[in-house]
Amino acid sequence: MNWLKNFVRPKLQSLVGGQKNIPENLWDSCPNCEEMIFHKDLVKNMRVCQHCGHHLRLNAAERLKMLFDGGEYMTIELKAPPADPLKFRDRRKYADRLKEAQNKTGDDDALLVAHGKMGGQNVVVAAINFDFMGGSMGVAVGEGLLTAARLAVVQDAPLIVVPSSGGARMQEGILSLMQMARTTIAVDEVREAGLPYIVVLTDPTTGGVTASFAMLGDIAIAEPGALIGFAGQRVIEQTIREKLPEGFQRSEYLFEHGMLDMVVHRHDLRDTLIRVISLIRNTAPPGDLLALPATSAADENQERVAE
Repeated sequence: MNWLKNFVRPKLQSLVGGQKNIPENLWDSCPNCEEMIFHKDLVKNMRVCQHCGHHLRLNAAERLKMLFDGGEYMTIELKAPPADPLKFRDRRKYADRLKEAQNKTGDDDALLVAHGKMGGQNVVVAAINFDFMGGSMGVAVGEGLLTAARLAVVQDAPLIVVPSSGGARMQEGILSLMQMARTTIAVDEVREAGLPYIVVLTDPTTGGVTASFAMLGDIAIAEPGALIGFAGQRVIEQTIREKLPEGFQRSEYLFEHGMLDMVVHRHDLRDTLIRVISLIRNTAPPGDLLALPATSAADENQERVAE
């Protein structure tokens, strides 16, 4: 980023006559290959690096726009989250952190629930926004997942969940851990209704989210290179005192070891979901029955004689 600020930006300023209003977000840097990419090109490419194929993170609104037909969907209003139920404070008050995240993202909490059409079929999508306090799961997220599940049952629609989270929200203590059970109940309600429950695992999916609804999908899909696990790699290595294999906890490694059904490039994700839903539900009308030509008794007797 120093190279961008100290070299690229001054060059651009000199080219446009020394103007000082060059946008700060004109360039982005790929965290994998560190190549510089025009922001507009990155957005046009669904935030996939054009140099190395690294999948950068998307917020929940971008996810929903990417998945629904024509980018059109309706979000539902979720129950207002409790304001600092434990009066928690570390270096700052939890209430202040919550307010800051709400102002930054424009959302009440980390989860967005929407419904609309995908490939012409009704679907309900619940997407977690990592920009909201690391996508951490508190009471509001648990309540939102339960609401999404019940909406899917009412609409007789598949439920697609897109987690991107660091795990349970520590500022809500035991209340956040209780959401692991609540979200599992939400998944059970969808299954009891005979509806598909599909999970699209994105970078990162960790902690209590992985230990609950994120790994319960009837179909488990992940984006390339996504970090998926419960505890961090360093913590595991210190605990078992062994060196973990290369790429441990990445989507490709989990796919090779049977924990995922598919690893799908972001450009192909929507089409893949449409195909999977169509195969599972098969909502097309049955084929027309062909009428057999009528045969008379004389014809049947003639056939028997011929035999």
